[in-house]
Amino acid sequence: MEPLLGKTLEELQAVAVSVGLPKFAGKQLAQWLYVRRVTSFDEMTNISLKGREALKAAYRIGRHEPVAQAVSQDGTKKYLFAIGNQYIESVYIPEEDRATLCVSTQMGCKMGCRFCMTGTLGFHGHLPAAEILNQIFQFPDLTNIVYMGEGEPMDNIDEVLRSLTILTADYGCAWSPKRITVSTVGIPAMKRFLDESECHLAVSMHNPFPAERAAIMPAEKLMSISDVIALLKQYDWAHQRRVSFEYICWHGHNDTIRHAKELVRLLKGLNCRINLIRFHEGVDRQFPASDEQQMIWFRDYLTNNNLTTTIRRSRGEDILAACGMLVNALSPHADKQT
Repeated sequence: MEPLLGKTLEELQAVAVSVGLPKFAGKQLAQWLYVRRVTSFDEMTNISLKGREALKAAYRIGRHEPVAQAVSQDGTKKYLFAIGNQYIESVYIPEEDRATLCVSTQMGCKMGCRFCMTGTLGFHGHLPAAEILNQIFQFPDLTNIVYMGEGEPMDNIDEVLRSLTILTADYGCAWSPKRITVSTVGIPAMKRFLDESECHLAVSMHNPFPAERAAIMPAEKLMSISDVIALLKQYDWAHQRRVSFEYICWHGHNDTIRHAKELVRLLKGLNCRINLIRFHEGVDRQFPASDEQQMIWFRDYLTNNNLTTTIRRSRGEDILAACGMLVNALSPHADKQT
């Protein structure tokens, strides 16, 4: 049965008419789904009993609870959701003045980045907007959302854009786009995101040299990092939106003066931020992590050359909840449990 969650206002109006309700009931449905966040048709008290029964016969709400969770010693929480016979994970990151949710957009991932544990799951399908929103709607206290869980968001661009529309529309959740960041390794569909959304963008770079990047990130062959940056320079990053670059640091592989100078050259003229990330043990262990002193030097070199750069604190590593570590370890079919 088709879910109502994930439908736009126009689609909800069509649903209303199809079950014998007036068109304006579509807006009432949007209010119940996206503002009140109901989990049953019985809660929709301003819709007639006959209308609710007609809706029940043809649709489902589309909400469901996580089936497992794990809690990190740093307070991070990871949740497992069942999607048919597959699973996905979301990560809730509480801080003093904010609560961020890292959501998944696919079941597994097909990008094949050598350092990312999630890629070992393989690819098992795109998540519809209903399943993206279901993750978000579990947490009423969120201040920020990052599309950085399982999968490449731009590879599921239709459903990602649909979910973003509902999150930011007046008839939906009415969130500011400034509270949402969508990540990408950089593929051609990114242009649609740039044209159709005002949310922030985070690009997984990890190496400024195309040949070296291709050796660890096969998506480089789909769209070179130089082409990604050339595209980004066509857009305005001084006002509503922000672009950042994620950069895992590996000792001797991408944290040298040669790499730092190329980053400065490549990003010259682009208003952006670089987030340096400490490497955690993943699939390919041939890359040793940069030490703290080297990361500080790398950060300071970039900052002194007019590139705003920070070292990002990792969260939830002990429960496999940090970036690139989502492997559905909580599922009953996992090889190891957290």
